Amino acid sequence: MDPRDGSLTLADYIATYWAPGGGGVPKTRDGQERRARLHIVPHLGELPLRDITAAELRAYMAKLVDTVSSVDYRRGILSELSSILEAAVDDKRLARNPMRAKSVRWPTASKERRDAWPLETALRVRDAISPRRRITVVVGLGCGLRQGEAFGLSPRDIDWARGVLHVRRQVQTIKGKKYFALPKGAKTRTVDMPPAVAEELKRHAEAFPSLEVELPWEAPGPDRPTRKVSLLLTTRMGNAVSVNTWNTYTWKPALAAVGIIPPLPEGAKPWQWAAAPKDGFHVLRHTYASIMLEAGESVVTLARWLGHSSPAVTLGYYAHFMPEAGSRGRAAIDGLLGDEGGGGVPAETPQILPRADSGDSSRLTPPEARR
Repeated sequence: MDPRDGSLTLADYIATYWAPGGGGVPKTRDGQERRARLHIVPHLGELPLRDITAAELRAYMAKLVDTVSSVDYRRGILSELSSILEAAVDDKRLARNPMRAKSVRWPTASKERRDAWPLETALRVRDAISPRRRITVVVGLGCGLRQGEAFGLSPRDIDWARGVLHVRRQVQTIKGKKYFALPKGAKTRTVDMPPAVAEELKRHAEAFPSLEVELPWEAPGPDRPTRKVSLLLTTRMGNAVSVNTWNTYTWKPALAAVGIIPPLPEGAKPWQWAAAPKDGFHVLRHTYASIMLEAGESVVTLARWLGHSSPAVTLGYYAHFMPEAGSRGRAAIDGLLGDEGGGGVPAETPQILPRADSGDSSRLTPPEARR
């Protein structure tokens, strides 16, 4: 039998040919492995590659609707399956990718809005967390840092003179093993540090001196090169903080304390907290973005602080946090073309003034504001 045909089962192809060559950072590969193991192989793994037809895929997608509620996650699973089958085409085991058949209709991409907390809720959660750990909430809410970036923050990343934080690394965890990595997208960035955040950081540093932690760099494993970093936030034993441990023993109890999720039932284990998919640590980042935009901050500047690839990404996520979008432009044009000064010419010409605080190169200031 020709070994290069479609008689190989999907499970064997994934294990033998696809998984060893998987690309991307370790966290990405871990997500790929999980989607294949939990959602693809149990349903389609025993089928020979050549028997994965459009009809089989339509039936499979119908099952996914019942087992996976998130549209975005279902699309991620299907994208993973399509990549596997595309690799089989490249390996000459399939003539075409059945995921591209016209009758195989993917679920429509979700347009779910990023929801923020009211500031009062965020502050109540902050205050429900122990003094040693509350600094994580402060930099998440006050600077928009992701959870792993907050765990990876070092005193050397704080520029007190300029009032900024340098986001240079994050703490990641795969199968319980921690390691340092670059921030998402392998991009470091600099974010504004409001004075209130600076004061909190100073108080934290005085009360809980930083400790040096050594972890593998870019991937877990004993053979990986390591880096030593002095971290602002560590465990009482002097280790880097694990995301799962922090969520279980710090974040979920705080959510329960302020009434966001129900308390842990008597006799239940710590890992049996109620699910809170929209109230994870990332909601602090959404809240930060909402505060910035509602205050009139530049989308370009905010995109840079958040580490987005472009302002278009920021707008796509957070445009609904700009309730006055349009009204400012109307006011500016009204100031230019209104009757003030007669004849449709304003008494004063608005000036373009630089904004030193945000890095925005210009902003139209009506005469009323300048007076």
